[in-house]
Amino acid sequence: MAKFHGPKSKVARSFGEPVFGPDKVLERRNFPPGQHGVNRRKKTSEYGTQLREKQKAKYIYGVLERQFRLVYADAKRSKGVTGEVLISLLECRLDNVVYRLGIAPTRAAARQLVGHCHIVVDGEVVNIPSYRVKAGQVIGVREKSKSLEVISNSLVSSSVKKYSWLEWDKSTMSGKFLNVPERADIPENIKEQLIVDLYSK
Repeated sequence: MAKFHGPKSKVARSFGEPVFGPDKVLERRNFPPGQHGVNRRKKTSEYGTQLREKQKAKYIYGVLERQFRLVYADAKRSKGVTGEVLISLLECRLDNVVYRLGIAPTRAAARQLVGHCHIVVDGEVVNIPSYRVKAGQVIGVREKSKSLEVISNSLVSSSVKKYSWLEWDKSTMSGKFLNVPERADIPENIKEQLIVDLYSK
């Protein structure tokens, strides 16, 4: 499974926001990386702005170019505003749902849990992070994995936010995906129209 192996804090600093999740380096050094990062004032072209927004979305959801294009193609074929549908479909990825439920502290950790067969969907093990969760499905922790330290620590320390499209059951360590979320309910700071404009060229 392909994933980003580069310097995450450096990428987060270039965007000025924690695209990979909480970042202590970014908290201390909230300016672009490099010798002249603090004082750099660089003009960006329209294309550069659009490309940057796409890259940010890819980093946030942990998706590489080929997968991202496939999701975009699905969004374009769907009813509704393409950009908004794109973000909603990315939210339906299994690794993202596991992260939103608080089972994992970051999307990267969620992706690893899914890939290592610790997560079940409707009682069946699913090890494909890009699996698209459907309304009504129940996502939980595999019975023999419930004692894993990374999961228990995440559930204890995570300030689990309440999302209108998710329902968490602490006793069974499982959550229900109630519906595909509306763009207005998704908290990610992404200007999806710029991505649509980029792919429309």
